Amino acid sequence: MAKSKTIFVCSDCGYESPKWLGKCPACNSWNTFYEEKVQTTTSSGSSVKLKETAKPLSLNKVEGKEAVRTKTGVEELDRVLGGGIVKGSLILLGGEPGIGKSTLILQICDKLASDEKVLYVSGEESAEQVKLRADRLNIKNDNIMFLGETDIDAIEAEVIEMKPKLVVIDSIQTMYSNEITSAPGTVSQVREITARIMKCCKQNKITTIIIGHVTKDGNIAGPRVLEHMVDTVLYLEGERYFSYRILRSVKNRFGSTNEVGMFEMQNEGMIEVTNPSKVLISEDQGQVAGAAIVCSLEGTRPLLVELQALSTQSFYGIPKRTGNGIDFNKIALIVAVLEKRAHLNLGNQDIYLNVVSGMKINEPAIDLGIALVIASSFKNSYIPKDVAIIGEVGLTGEIRSVNMIDKRLKEAERLGIKKCIIPKNNKNLLKNTYKLDIIGVRNINEALNAIGL
Repeated sequence: MAKSKTIFVCSDCGYESPKWLGKCPACNSWNTFYEEKVQTTTSSGSSVKLKETAKPLSLNKVEGKEAVRTKTGVEELDRVLGGGIVKGSLILLGGEPGIGKSTLILQICDKLASDEKVLYVSGEESAEQVKLRADRLNIKNDNIMFLGETDIDAIEAEVIEMKPKLVVIDSIQTMYSNEITSAPGTVSQVREITARIMKCCKQNKITTIIIGHVTKDGNIAGPRVLEHMVDTVLYLEGERYFSYRILRSVKNRFGSTNEVGMFEMQNEGMIEVTNPSKVLISEDQGQVAGAAIVCSLEGTRPLLVELQALSTQSFYGIPKRTGNGIDFNKIALIVAVLEKRAHLNLGNQDIYLNVVSGMKINEPAIDLGIALVIASSFKNSYIPKDVAIIGEVGLTGEIRSVNMIDKRLKEAERLGIKKCIIPKNNKNLLKNTYKLDIIGVRNINEALNAIGL
């Protein structure tokens, strides 16, 4: 016999409560509880049929099989996935509105639909809207099938009948099940829809890509369990008004989460950037104060990025510390180290920092580059364009060693850098030889002297 009861669910984290609460005790969010009715089924103990359960077996007797991967035709995506899409896997792609999620997915559909059908399910856009995007991307593929549907029962029936090579759900927050009384996009609906899609596609070995909305904090909207249910979670990041995008993996059951892919948004779609360091360094404008090259790691990929700083006299009581692409707290910390350890009088200076090309980097290895580029602007003395700066700055002014120094130096050498300033400990442990003038420094004052500041 089915009984109905009312519970209250937090839309941010999925916490359930028998009564309405103003503040969620699990995630501390305010006014996120909504009412939801659930059906419970009761039966007598004599009529209950015991379900067959799986038996334990020795792990040593299990035969390990390598996952079957399919190349997507987009090398940057294959890099992030670990070599290609695994057959039957469930992939969740998130990103801000307008970042290029649907554009990238439509390009993948075109690549994979060369020999088999691909099903594109959209609850947000009509067939005409998707066709306009396909025309802009010059995609004319008869194997791309479109289904404008939000009912999971109809979608599931179509998937089982068609058995496509790839299924795209755009987006998970628009889908609904008649078995759940709450509105589409709620915690219960998202959880139920994901479970249904996962069961259908795993049983039929159909690869599925789910597009998800993000919250204002940049996380996937809906319950946290959504990310635990899928095999791979990808985030497409970047500023809407800059052309470069970074595809990052935060979960991957079939590969590493240390790889990133880079794209450039153009009229023709998402274009792969195979040499990101070259495009992240601005055009040669001669020798100017307040500019320097640093080497940052995105996953396991070294990127040479240009930092720019501007130091001007402040006319207010509290000087400004502003950064574009760099955390404000990091700027304040390094300015304090420069004042205390290098004796630079920055207390009356407004300091502005910018990462060229709109990237966001927060790796410790760029600390030394930030310090030297601020000092360069303050002293109005330039840093040569063929110098790369690598190192973490401690509160006592020491330059701490960084990881993967060999990869960074190889990337700098490949792009024509002549001199590298690195931590002394890293230089002592180098095993390879480079066509670089490598200078090891122990503290911030040695780094300033090495660069002539």
